[in-house]
Amino acid sequence: MSVIPKLHQTVLAALLSTAFAMPAMAAAPATPAAASASSAWVDASNRNAAIVLAAQARFSPENASDTGLTEYDGLAADLGPKITERYVAAMQQARAQLQQKLAAEKDERIRQDLQILTNAVDQEIAGAQLEAKHSLPWVDVPQMVFGSMQSLLQEQRPAARRAKALERLQRYVGQYPGSTPITQQAKARFTEKIGQKGLAGPVRLQVEQSLENVPTYVAGIRKLFADMKIAGADSALAAMEQQLNDYAAWEKQVVLPLSRTDFRMAPELYAFRLKQVGIDIEPRALVERAEVAYLETRAAMQALAPVVAAKLALKGVDGSDYRQVLRALKSDSIPDAQLEAHYKGVNTQLEERIRAQRVVDVPQRAMTMRLASSAESAAQPAPHMRPPPLIGNTGEHGQFVLPVSNPAASGKGEAYDDFNFAGAAWTLSAHEGRPGHELQFSAMVERGVSQARSLYAFNSVNVEGWALYAEAEMIPYEPAEGQFIALQFRMLRAARAMLDPMLNLGQVTREEAGRILTDEVMLSKPMARQELDRYTFNMPGQAGSYFYGYTRILQLRAETELALGDKFDRLAFNNFLLGQGLLPPELLAKAVREHFIPEQKKARG
Repeated sequence: MSVIPKLHQTVLAALLSTAFAMPAMAAAPATPAAASASSAWVDASNRNAAIVLAAQARFSPENASDTGLTEYDGLAADLGPKITERYVAAMQQARAQLQQKLAAEKDERIRQDLQILTNAVDQEIAGAQLEAKHSLPWVDVPQMVFGSMQSLLQEQRPAARRAKALERLQRYVGQYPGSTPITQQAKARFTEKIGQKGLAGPVRLQVEQSLENVPTYVAGIRKLFADMKIAGADSALAAMEQQLNDYAAWEKQVVLPLSRTDFRMAPELYAFRLKQVGIDIEPRALVERAEVAYLETRAAMQALAPVVAAKLALKGVDGSDYRQVLRALKSDSIPDAQLEAHYKGVNTQLEERIRAQRVVDVPQRAMTMRLASSAESAAQPAPHMRPPPLIGNTGEHGQFVLPVSNPAASGKGEAYDDFNFAGAAWTLSAHEGRPGHELQFSAMVERGVSQARSLYAFNSVNVEGWALYAEAEMIPYEPAEGQFIALQFRMLRAARAMLDPMLNLGQVTREEAGRILTDEVMLSKPMARQELDRYTFNMPGQAGSYFYGYTRILQLRAETELALGDKFDRLAFNNFLLGQGLLPPELLAKAVREHFIPEQKKARG
């Protein structure tokens, strides 16, 4: 139930814990992003964004490639000596160039984008320095290599781009002239920091999961090369398998003894993570808001339970107990072989209702949805959307990817029962597909948004807030069982906003949080484990962004309806929101107040 951001699956993100696609928010006011991608101001803005892209690509060319810059397709990450110092210096140099551009720029739209870029760079610098101050630089190299190969070896990629995967793999294993094996670099960066005061090792459970997943990643990489028919890769693949297995052995010997059982990170680092994802309120305030929403949503779910039980004639089920109703819905599961077809059918029905109810404009082309491979599920065990390239897109589209198990957790082979029944397909499709993430990223590609707004204004609050809002928009047009599960998922988002900060601030144990997720939210055990892993070591701080982003959009919607009264047009409002790119809540609200509301009042007399 998330989006994999462009520039996020990076070895530097693992090393420095700074996700390139999740930089700081802008402080300047926003204007409508209605211009086409070929307009002069967007082209000028993109030339400024190229300064930051080029600086980052020197260290993680995989990310630049994933965004659509084909010249980086065959290159591999730099984890050489003094990586943090060199990266910070490169970011500082880029910032100086942006400041020079800002001082001379007269166009307010370009100035706004320069502010977005400058703030993004500032956040990169802060994140790199904080990680260097608090953490031993451990890298999950097998996961990183799999994610990198998967990015290039997609059917939608042109054949010439897929072919560059061999060069990148050769660089990873040291077979390309002048290259050093990535495992060797990662070992050196970790080893040289051992013994430095104040540096915490990785969470033990995370390292253990990484070790368990090495065979899955190796098999996944081999399958990608075989499926895409990349010739001449046998030697590099053999070296890759040997080096990843050797790296795992080294992790058992060196990393595991230095790992920590207490997952909590330094308070200033957790505070930065919240800021990074776009949560700009204190953790306690977030918890208090979420607690109220959690109970309200649970009560709404309880009220709807008898309706669902009666409609579906659920025999032997106490309709007054939402837990019994939910268990009954889950028990009528859809076989894996039929799951993709079922979801595609629901996607089609949702699109018909989006158009009929004038919710938002959607493309005429079909949406891409598929089940995850085992290796994909290990790398990302939750449903997600893989965005399309936002630069130089040649017709590639986002993909809604649905895992059916959680192979990354203990209890391998356990299947989810959270997404493979009829009620779940509605709201999950609305979130990951249309009108959620798939439409969100399609709009940026097809309508044209500056790279500052599509790449560097990116954070989880503005991305996930829209997707949860999209779920809410579609609830009235779904069957009762779909509405029921939509409420369950909304309760999960409130639980996330409670439990993530409570866990990281030491206010609840992992065991107690797990009980809430399984006994109250009614998640399966493997789904609850991946949720807990998310809160404690995979993405601490991120889980609250769904709830917080949703509430900010909902508040803006209420403000706009009150301002316009009977002149409010939902279709126009939702199209306007999508047209802004990935602006954070404050800038989005400013755009609505200063442009959408006055223009609607004028247009409607």
